[in-house]
Amino acid sequence: MDEKEIKSRFTYIPPNDSSIPKFTTLRNFAREFALLILEYVPESREKSLAITKIEEAIFWANAGIIRNQEKNDSFIE
Repeated sequence: MDEKEIKSRFTYIPPNDSSIPKFTTLRNFAREFALLILEYVPESREKSLAITKIEEAIFWANAGIIRNQEKNDSFIE
């Protein structure tokens, strides 16, 4: 890791038009998965952690989209 990487990680990068639908799709799938956990898993620490991990996964997926927008835009959807 170098200074350029640190600056990149801590710089706001606004989403472009092609990123927003990706965020929405990921968030919708995550919500459905979280709702299944809510329904099937008894109230417990494990249930809370599972839902937290879904939140973390969406956070990192969105960061991956934003931080690599130029690469993502070259992919065919």
